[in-house]
Parts: sequence; C-alpha cells; structure tokens
Amino acid sequence: MRSEFTVAVHCLALLAYLPEHRASSELLAHNVSTNPTRIRKIMSTLKKSDFVKTKEGIGGGYELNCNPAEVTLAVVYRAICGGTLKPHWSSGNPEEQCLVSANMALVMDGFFREAELHYEEYLERNTLQTVLERLRQCQQKTARGESHVHD
Repeated sequence: MRSEFTVAVHCLALLAYLPEHRASSELLAHNVSTNPTRIRKIMSTLKKSDFVKTKEGIGGGYELNCNPAEVTLAVVYRAICGGTLKPHWSSGNPEEQCLVSANMALVMDGFFREAELHYEEYLERNTLQTVLERLRQCQQKTARGESHVHD
C-alpha cells in the first residue's frame, strides 16, 4: 500500500478539525511532515473527487467540501489508491513447468484481491468523523498517561 492514503486522510481530518476548515498546502505539509508539492498532488486528487475545494488569494487554500460523518475511509481509499495492496512485482514464471513457479502469481493475485475486498469492507465502516473521534480519544489517553493502542 502507498502512503498517499494516510496523507489524504490526515489532510482531510486536519481540514475537518480546523475551525474555518481551510489550510494552505504549506500548513498541511508541515502538519503531515512532508513537502508541499506532495500535498498539492494528493489534494488535487481529493479536489477531483469533491472532498475539497480551493479558495484563491489571501487567506485561501484548501477547504473541506464534505461532511466528515458521511465520507467513509473506503471512498477516500478508492479515490487515492484503491487496488494497491497487491505489489507491482510477482514471483514465478507462467512459462515454467514447475507447479509453484507457473502458478504462484495467480494464487497470490487471488489472495490480494480477497484481502482488498476485506480491507475496503472494513474502511467502509469508518468515516472521517471516526478518525476525528479516535484522535480525540488519543489526546485524552495521552493526557491520562495511557497507551494509544486501539482495540
């Protein structure tokens, strides 16, 4: 899986958290700990999917264009990088006579397709609001000196 999904969710959660729901690519990049060019590329994809819109000029930037309680993580995942659990490289060679070498890519593709379906089903049960709620839980646990692990 590529990290673009995590960056996209981070940016959307930050926009939802900010009072004006607006931030520049520089502010987003600083918060994510990456560079503004990477943020602009990911935000462009989020804009095409109508999760965000842009405002030009002084005080401009990216604005949240969705309701966090209605946007599932599965929708964001599909928009940013759906189908990326499967690696780009496959082992084996379908031209070989060996049972393992000739069929390994097909077998692994099946596992990755099934895993992708289960992963998307899980993400479908969680929204950007879920992310915000878990962030608040982490903050509360930190204040009490507890672990950040979620069950």
